[in-house]
Amino acid sequence: MGRALPFLIVLVATLVALIDCLSSERAEIRGLPRPVWILAILLLPIVGPVAWFFAGRPVSLERAGVASGRAPKRPTAPDDDPDFLRGIDTTQSRNDAELLRRWEEDLKRRDDEK
Repeated sequence: MGRALPFLIVLVATLVALIDCLSSERAEIRGLPRPVWILAILLLPIVGPVAWFFAGRPVSLERAGVASGRAPKRPTAPDDDPDFLRGIDTTQSRNDAELLRRWEEDLKRRDDEK
């Protein structure tokens, strides 16, 4: 088991790096083209996966500085977007006001008929 552990660690790291490389968007891969990264990961058992994780893997948005305030934060859902909510509020308010006005006119007309 003592000799198998380093082999298993290298094997797992290689598989994880290979799967990560294959599942990454082509435009987001840094450094080298995808086929070169695949060859490096497969042919260089320790160096290839380490190089992929440090130099080739796409940078996450948080690590790229989006969460640190360098870029504006996008709303995550429509109900977090003030412009969306403002648009709904004005449209819905107008529709509700028109419906209420028609109901009041109808009610007043019915009362006058009695």
